[in-house]
Amino acid sequence: MEITLGLCWTFWGWVGTAFSPHGLAGTTLPFPTLEEAMAPLLHKWPGAQEGVHPRLMALHEKLQRYFRGELVDFRNETLDVHQCTDFQARVWDVVRSIPCGQVRSYGWVAAQVGSPQAARAVGRVMATNPFPIVVPCHRVVGWNGQLVGFGGGLDMKRRLLALEAAQAQGRPFYTT
Repeated sequence: MEITLGLCWTFWGWVGTAFSPHGLAGTTLPFPTLEEAMAPLLHKWPGAQEGVHPRLMALHEKLQRYFRGELVDFRNETLDVHQCTDFQARVWDVVRSIPCGQVRSYGWVAAQVGSPQAARAVGRVMATNPFPIVVPCHRVVGWNGQLVGFGGGLDMKRRLLALEAAQAQGRPFYTT
């Protein structure tokens, strides 16, 4: 499958994006260098090339706005789910419905996809989320509200939730 890679500079660092003919195939969290942002994408798609995809510029503009602290809705981004299971696609759809500035538990997500006993399976889906930020897995927390399990680290999860809390309240977000 043909994959087009892109890089987007944000206030939080470089974000890598990957598009296929079916839609968004992947994103990265922000990295300090463009090489670090590109590495996970090249690892997954070794033959991919940087290029221009029709949706690339629009997504990059949204990512830049998001990391500037603006309220951005990513739910209209078409995800390439051709390589995933039905369960993964259902979980990602539910997670995309969690409003900015709010969190839900893994158990809540499991119940929404019709598998109330599958909180651990939801956790595994979140751990392999190829679309961070666009599928806001950072909004999913433990049953008691505890921040758990995030590929970018719990500090990044905390910062993203603080950014979104500020966005939802219409106030500026400042990092220290």
